[in-house]
Amino acid sequence: MPEEVLRTKDLSVYYFTNGPPVRAVDGVTITLNKGEVLGIAGESGCGKTTLAMALMNLVQPPGKIVSGQIFLEGEPLIGKSEDYWRTIRWKKIAMVFQSAMNALNPVFRVGDQVAEAIMLHERVGREEAYERVRELFGLVNIDPAMIYAFPHQLSGGMKQRVVIAMAIALIPTVLIADEPTTALDVTIQAQILDLLKYLQRRYKMSMIYISHDLAVIAEVADKVAIMYAGKIAEYGNVVDIFKSPIHPYTKGLIASVPTVSKAKEKELIYIPGSPPNLADPPKGCRFYDRCPYAKDICKNEEPPLIKVGDSLVACHFADEVKDITPEDMWAEVQE
Repeated sequence: MPEEVLRTKDLSVYYFTNGPPVRAVDGVTITLNKGEVLGIAGESGCGKTTLAMALMNLVQPPGKIVSGQIFLEGEPLIGKSEDYWRTIRWKKIAMVFQSAMNALNPVFRVGDQVAEAIMLHERVGREEAYERVRELFGLVNIDPAMIYAFPHQLSGGMKQRVVIAMAIALIPTVLIADEPTTALDVTIQAQILDLLKYLQRRYKMSMIYISHDLAVIAEVADKVAIMYAGKIAEYGNVVDIFKSPIHPYTKGLIASVPTVSKAKEKELIYIPGSPPNLADPPKGCRFYDRCPYAKDICKNEEPPLIKVGDSLVACHFADEVKDITPEDMWAEVQE
């Protein structure tokens, strides 16, 4: 049996505004096992980053975790004090943020920022901490002499490597990577991706990799959670999800991935419309008004996550649509 490291149970995170609360994450249950990579994919605004911030207890007002639970190595975390969270952040659960420039303080040298995390958690002296920082910089392919540089003196790719060095400084049990290659050019993206895979395998860390790029998810993940409008639409093994997707939304995402052959044969497939307003979500399936297979029950009743094969799927007609190819399901919508 796989050893469970991290689990959420019916986790909900709302943003409270002048109107109804925005249900950014709404009843999400996921499991991460030891040494496993869980990919979380979906369109912008589906709740991926909010979920990551909740796992780090970094949701800020007007956001709030309103219900559910988070377990790390079997220990419940909801309700723990901020002082407790400071003892486990970076040491047990760490995060590579989407924008490296925003993650680094512009007025401190990058070496100081990495060394601070080490000194706070391991109670080592400055000299020992800096020696560790030099090792980390070498590990992420940065000249150790750059520990004295300020963030503005580094390129985007180098800043992202510094953030990765900071995240792995204490060899955390769980590493969360939230769109870590955003705003980087293609060559640097590939380097950062290879680096994360290497570090995850070297230290046998469990990792959550968040991205809208399905090709990247397919390359790095063991399991995949497809999120839509704050909920899990489909959840399962990476091979099953990409070879035999079941949920119409998952099929739409895969069908819309551009390839040379698709571009030559016909217009690229896309999912019409946009996600619903999460301050006033539909009472039925949240994908109802965009789904080419939707029926009356989808509008009126929220579909539960049900087991279909080895996957979990939130669709009333999962058994009926499972054998329809992504291209066949979505081709008619484009005509």
